[in-house]
Amino acid sequence: MAFNDTFRISSHGVIFNEGGQVLLLKATYGNCAWGLPGGALEPGETIHQALLRECQEELGVQVEVEYLSGVYFHSAYNSQACIFRVHLGKQAICLSDEHSEYGYFDIDSLAKIQKQRVEQCAAYNGQVVSDAF
Repeated sequence: MAFNDTFRISSHGVIFNEGGQVLLLKATYGNCAWGLPGGALEPGETIHQALLRECQEELGVQVEVEYLSGVYFHSAYNSQACIFRVHLGKQAICLSDEHSEYGYFDIDSLAKIQKQRVEQCAAYNGQVVSDAF
């Protein structure tokens, strides 16, 4: 990679409900996919600042960061995704116009890459993992 080449970096939060299901949001843009709350860093932001900002924008609530569980390279997007475990508490979600709905899903129902990232987050043992897809 040359000095002037660019790539993307994003921060995403894994939020579990009391039943162990994970929160996903349905996008209103692109292919309208379901995904974890979060998004791309803005210039000058840290990965933690981006996570907190994105969760506030997308969920309408402030989350509490528990830990960074993994960093994943996605070759299709030339991007790194930082995955955090976050706590929502009893706050009511108020979606932005970037998402049409939200739901809690069983981990086994997730797509392969999403499932791996969430499972590794849930099994966090103090060591941040990384992988490439």
